[in-house]
Amino acid sequence: MKIDTLQFDLPPELVAQQPVDIRSDSRLLVLNRSTAELTDSRFNRIAEFLNSGDCLVLNDTKVLQARFFAKRTTGGKLEGLFLAETSPQQWIVYLKGSARIKQGQLIYLKDRTGLDFCQAVLLDKTADGSCLLKLETNHNLRTILAQIGFPPLPPYIKRSDNPEQAAADSRRYQTVFAKKLGAVAAPTAGLHFTNELINQLRAKGIVFAYVTLHVGAGTFKPITTENIEQHQIHQEQFSIDVENAAIINTAKKKGQRVIAVGTTTVRALETAACSESACTELCQSVEPAAGQTSLFIKPGYEFRVVDAMLTNFHLPKSTLLVMVAAFAGLDNILNAYRHAIRLRYRFYSYGDAMLII
Repeated sequence: MKIDTLQFDLPPELVAQQPVDIRSDSRLLVLNRSTAELTDSRFNRIAEFLNSGDCLVLNDTKVLQARFFAKRTTGGKLEGLFLAETSPQQWIVYLKGSARIKQGQLIYLKDRTGLDFCQAVLLDKTADGSCLLKLETNHNLRTILAQIGFPPLPPYIKRSDNPEQAAADSRRYQTVFAKKLGAVAAPTAGLHFTNELINQLRAKGIVFAYVTLHVGAGTFKPITTENIEQHQIHQEQFSIDVENAAIINTAKKKGQRVIAVGTTTVRALETAACSESACTELCQSVEPAAGQTSLFIKPGYEFRVVDAMLTNFHLPKSTLLVMVAAFAGLDNILNAYRHAIRLRYRFYSYGDAMLII
């Protein structure tokens, strides 16, 4: 598939800069992938499109406060994103402006009030554009991020280092069911759920299961190759435990739909689909698993576990757009996006949702 087929024109004012006041008040576009029919609704009415016994699978990852600010010894401002800790106080980060910093030089990490928190030494720069920092502090990772961290919003959501805005984003750029700390981006399809809505769905007979996939910064990386098959996708850590695998498999055996909430959940479920040699009846179950996934779902992929998908609207030329095109068909997706743009749906992380059935 050529990358140019994944392009669409989006008016910039449709990129949501703030979430709606109540999570479940966002709009919901329902796409029937068999008929290409589109239905305009609201997320708080999603029960109308679900059946008793359907299994909603949620990603319970919790977002780190991974964005931070720093300065050079000359006073020049820097902005960073924590990616991983290789050893105590030794971090891999993305650092805007790192081209002006040489190996061995000091920078100062700032706390949320703008004061100096600690020094850090630039140990190395890697080929992928990330940096290796050694922090000169005895605090552990969680303590440091609690002092310096801001919500790691994607670059198309414009934010400064305003602490009041950061406090609001800390609440809203996190699902209400977030549990396991480790993501540097939110599983945004889950942001629309409230506890009240989850309880309403349970009362209707909807079954819930949970997986964990720690969303990485690579989720925002655009495809730059001419053909999508040449793109090297990022790795992310995932896990599915015995209890939740059993819930999902029971739903499949009963003929109920497994509905993945978000592309991250799709990736985890399809990675954990049991192997052909160990499975019967079309290999439609998952196995408890944990590890790294680099699964790149492209058109032509045969979905084994996922029957329906709840997702947000995605960036042009992104691996996430490729995935939903693989699930629903590229023509269906682009037609749905044109419809959403015409009706002024809100796009991307703080935007509206799409249910593909």
